[in-house]
Amino acid sequence: MSSRMQTELTTLESCWEEFVSNGSLDREALPAEIADAWERCARLGANPYAGNSKRRLAESEVQEILQHHKELIDVARPFMAKLHRFVAGSGFVVLLANERGYLMETIGDQDTIRGAENIDLLPGACWREEEIGNNGVGTAVVLKKPVQVSGKEHYCRKHHSWTCSGAPILNEDKQVIGILEMSGPVEKTHLHTLGMVVAAVEAISDQLRIQQKNRELLLLSNRLGYIYNTVSDGIMVIDMQGIITQINPAVERILGQNSRKIMGIPVKELFEPGQRVEEMLDSGRDFSYSELTLGIGEAVQCLVSGKAIMDEQGKVNGGVIFINPINHIKSLVNRFSGAQASLHFSDIIGQSQELSRVVRIASLAASSESNILLEGESGTGKEVFAQAIHNASSRRDAPFIAVNCGAIPRELLGSELFGYVDGAFTGARRGGRPGKFELASGGTIFLDEIGEMPLGKQVSLLRVLQERTVTRIGGDKVIPVDVRVICASNRKLHEEVEKGNFRRDLFYRLNVIAITLPPLRQRKEDIPLLFHHFLQDISQKLGVKTPQVETEVIHSLQDYDWPGNVRELQNVVERMVNIAEESRISREHLPQEISHPAARSLKELANCEDSQLLSLSTERRKRKEMEQEREQEEIMALLVLHGGNVSQVAKSLGVSRNTIYRKIKQYRIKI
Repeated sequence: MSSRMQTELTTLESCWEEFVSNGSLDREALPAEIADAWERCARLGANPYAGNSKRRLAESEVQEILQHHKELIDVARPFMAKLHRFVAGSGFVVLLANERGYLMETIGDQDTIRGAENIDLLPGACWREEEIGNNGVGTAVVLKKPVQVSGKEHYCRKHHSWTCSGAPILNEDKQVIGILEMSGPVEKTHLHTLGMVVAAVEAISDQLRIQQKNRELLLLSNRLGYIYNTVSDGIMVIDMQGIITQINPAVERILGQNSRKIMGIPVKELFEPGQRVEEMLDSGRDFSYSELTLGIGEAVQCLVSGKAIMDEQGKVNGGVIFINPINHIKSLVNRFSGAQASLHFSDIIGQSQELSRVVRIASLAASSESNILLEGESGTGKEVFAQAIHNASSRRDAPFIAVNCGAIPRELLGSELFGYVDGAFTGARRGGRPGKFELASGGTIFLDEIGEMPLGKQVSLLRVLQERTVTRIGGDKVIPVDVRVICASNRKLHEEVEKGNFRRDLFYRLNVIAITLPPLRQRKEDIPLLFHHFLQDISQKLGVKTPQVETEVIHSLQDYDWPGNVRELQNVVERMVNIAEESRISREHLPQEISHPAARSLKELANCEDSQLLSLSTERRKRKEMEQEREQEEIMALLVLHGGNVSQVAKSLGVSRNTIYRKIKQYRIKI
């Protein structure tokens, strides 16, 4: 030992003796960190003559600490072992403590560990300054930076033969999560001992950060995988040659194929020629919402978007294809645009025999896929029945699209029903537009006032019904559609056929199940039910108390013939609620043509021609003919539904088979 080192040791020893004896500290003779540490230890009550901790954790507490810091211990252990290999056989030990200074792990020569039992190197021992004075663990806890305490720089005498080099292990938030220390004989301490410890701590911190990033990446991967596997859109990953390398389950559902038949094939085998996908791979330009047809086997119309994948040099390295079946898009559009049926058979008000018969036929027809023709006067509730049939059918969760053929200008009817492509005609929407048949695909289309359809459009409609496909105006792509057709007319279509106003072949295609709705004058026993239903409903909508109704009002309503049918009755009720005084409705609130039927009849008789009088005298005969016609239609409809099985038809009507055979012969029905 050099004379200079001997002098420094003598000075340190005398300083220590002076400080622990009378509290006098020569700061000029000591490093500032050591002087501060001695004062701190004295202030905390550390015993300079003890040197080992009186505070030791119970075994359960030790196990709790070890479990809590398991990741840190597992990461640090190999670095501690590597650090010890540099000093093996020299009496050094490597220690790992938690952020509070309690030992968790010790690696060293067994002889050294056993020989150092007087300074407590076992897990659970407390190495804080207040217990064993300044040291590589306790002082690093306080200073939160690397520190070396050598020989007589220790506050406690038992450590004067040791050198402690410690450094804190910090997390990403710069918080201390542990302390790594290497302790050994003071005479074997090297200048670079602390540097080795600091390097090991940095390696441990890096490894902890890597593991944290790996956990975050794994979590992100799991989340992305969950999204990838559960999203309703189909997702395909392709390489730079356009080969499909990955698909999600939605693609299998959309194409109806197992992944084994899709993976590894060129994407161009799924898409029709000249697709945007190949352009994306060539130029790197993304594309959005292109309407394409794809499929292995049965073609599926889809909206397809593509995103190019670039490498570090900006070159196309593949792409991601997003697929959404157009029928899914249409379903969403229909749902949020109100293209859904809201009425059911339970919403049809009435208990009359006439109405009950029609409801029974319509209920049976709902279970079929055959076309339905609803005939009846205006205001009899044809759309109500159409919605009820749809909601009772297997298509109830699909769209219900209603089109009034008489309300659309003739020149626009074709584009409304069948759609058009971009640039099909002047004023056409950019990008084109699907028609009502496309929007209704999977569900029901209700063609109201079908008798108003021009003959030219009737040809196009017949083609759609026969081929179950549409071609947009101006386009050449054949688009499959799966729709059930319900038509309605206030005209007698068979008469329009005879007049040459309606195509006979289209009539036969539509008139599979014909249902004639009775006018209100033929079911007057339903008028009180309808009246009170409308009265409560309209009063609630107007925010008024439901008025009391005089008995004479109902009688007057039942004496009226209701040329406008249920719709007229509803309007009359709304008028009366609006003008009712003191929440009471009397005959004076009725329209004059309803409240004074005698005057109305005289006026009609005075103004009518001889032919009209003759018509009035033969009304009973016409009503009988209408009843026979409805009976014929009912039997024909049931024969269609039951495949010509007379027994089933008889059972449905509650009559004998002989009766049905007699009616078939009477009405000349061909089975």
